[in-house]
Amino acid sequence: MDPTIRFAELVEKPEGELPLDEAALLIAAHAQPDLDINDELAALDDLARGIPEPTLDGWRRHLFVDLGFSGNLTRYYDPSNSFLDQVVRRRRGLPITLSVLGMEVGRRVGLRLEGVGLPGHFLLRHGPDSYVDPFDGGRELDRTGCVERFREVNGPRAAFLPSYLDPVGPLSILARMLNNLKSVYAGRGDIAALSWVFDL
Repeated sequence: MDPTIRFAELVEKPEGELPLDEAALLIAAHAQPDLDINDELAALDDLARGIPEPTLDGWRRHLFVDLGFSGNLTRYYDPSNSFLDQVVRRRRGLPITLSVLGMEVGRRVGLRLEGVGLPGHFLLRHGPDSYVDPFDGGRELDRTGCVERFREVNGPRAAFLPSYLDPVGPLSILARMLNNLKSVYAGRGDIAALSWVFDL
């Protein structure tokens, strides 16, 4: 099926039924027309099968210690950092793409992780005061640590609102991924890529 049509079908679903992994891969398919979505979903299955125990610690150790997933500090604005398949292969990406990876691998073993759209930096929440920063090698944070991370990114005087730590759903996550790509492609003057980003 045409990836644009399929993406439109998915985002019209109720959020609780929206497969975030497939939708994120459909974004990548616009930049990589030969991408096989089913193969990429199977790669996520393989990552989940490697988790030794379905706990936060087992998930974190497997992805961020054993496999070394972390943020791409040297080429932050490379559009590949926004493509889930490339993040799986290179084990590097943006905070939000690494978070999508973590959420979807965790979901496969019954681990509930929610996205947190902190301004300037994306995190995962596992419980009321349990957060993970996938960009920083899966570092665990409490609420105070999240505020410190927010100020590292936005400046020491930036005003922090408690609502910044509220979980966000798949539609917000996909919109943020597309906004990231819009900024990257606009900076490069890539009109062809901007066209499909705006379509999505």
